[in-house]
Amino acid sequence: MTMGQVREGARLAAWAVSGVIGLAVLYVIGVFVFGGAEWITAPFRGEADKRENSVGSGEFRQTTYEEFFDLCEAVQNAEGTIQALREEREVASETRTTQIDQSITALKATRIESVNTYNSKAAQEHRAPFRDKDLPYRLDAGAERTTCTN
Repeated sequence: MTMGQVREGARLAAWAVSGVIGLAVLYVIGVFVFGGAEWITAPFRGEADKRENSVGSGEFRQTTYEEFFDLCEAVQNAEGTIQALREEREVASETRTTQIDQSITALKATRIESVNTYNSKAAQEHRAPFRDKDLPYRLDAGAERTTCTN
């Protein structure tokens, strides 16, 4: 095999590789021009559409708005019941005092759970915008009294 034949073979191989690359580039351009990009990005857009349909829906907004009030009210209800039980405890019998102490312990746990749920939801990026401006950003689990409006 002569040097000229080797060069001719290399030149043909280079043209073949260039042709394959050119066809691939044309294919990719065709995919984007004729809507293939829409098909390729469908999974990403699907997530965005799903989020927009749920988070952006009026029902989600209203439910989330009311949920913050309900959670804050649950904390206040537990505090009120604890206070009423403490007042009753001052004049209660020994048997009733034991029952009251158990109830207070359970109510404290319920209150802390409601506070944690409120704080968790208030920190969620997709829920936080729907918390009423008069509600606190966070509730304090150690506070004696909770205020649900600023």
